Amino acid sequence: MARVLDTSETGPGITRLRVDAPRVARHWRAGQFAIIRPTSESERVPLTIAAAHRSQGWIEIIVQAVGRTTAEIASTPAGAELADVVGPLGIPSEIDVFGHVVVVGGGVGTAVAYPTAIALAGAGNRVTVIVGGRTKDLVILEDELRAAGLTVVVTTDDGSAGVHGLVTDALTAIIATDPPDRVIAAGPIPMMRAVAEATRPHGIATMASLNPIMIDGTGMCGGCRVRVGGEVRFACIDGPEFDAHLVDFDLLARRNRAYLDFERTQRELAGIA
Repeated sequence: MARVLDTSETGPGITRLRVDAPRVARHWRAGQFAIIRPTSESERVPLTIAAAHRSQGWIEIIVQAVGRTTAEIASTPAGAELADVVGPLGIPSEIDVFGHVVVVGGGVGTAVAYPTAIALAGAGNRVTVIVGGRTKDLVILEDELRAAGLTVVVTTDDGSAGVHGLVTDALTAIIATDPPDRVIAAGPIPMMRAVAEATRPHGIATMASLNPIMIDGTGMCGGCRVRVGGEVRFACIDGPEFDAHLVDFDLLARRNRAYLDFERTQRELAGIA
């Protein structure tokens, strides 16, 4: 059991939870995630750890209520307990001195981009963060990234904030004027694929934090298998970050659509539009 210490809304249907998890906080590094169950009867949901405080023993997760279980997690009030918080899982982001690094976060994928960008800046890189959302209300963590002293470019599909357009529009402009030495992308599959295609012609090293269906998080079930460079890899133990130029995004997208009908039914049962 893990007690929820605090909750706050970061956008429509997006909740930030601070959870008492001292062992997880002690060992966590940027890029890693936790698997959470709100109740003993719930499915297991992988969520990125957006922040952690080692001495105070808490972690923060950001969850978008898109299905029954994520809605249950998001609605857990401060003082209540989550049944399971298992982590930290996955291989941490590679933090080294690369030079100019562009970190791209789309939607709640910014929760993945956020700690990695801060860690890269702390290592001595010049970091530019592109934060995208369909609309202004869905742009998250902009203030926190600016407070950390990072250069932040905001894009929105409808032009309600920042640059009117996609994250790849902003990335293409940066490549033309201030080419990065490394790019990291986290967000929807089409966005990560587009980022990979934008950097490929320029030979810019690009990593993608993948988000396949995941069950146990230990490499046993095989649910999170992806194909990278023609080889089968498991996102939970080999990732979640992989060379974006080698990822089979078509296969990833097909596998992530495998349970759409079931998920739709569960949303209807939970009263989620």
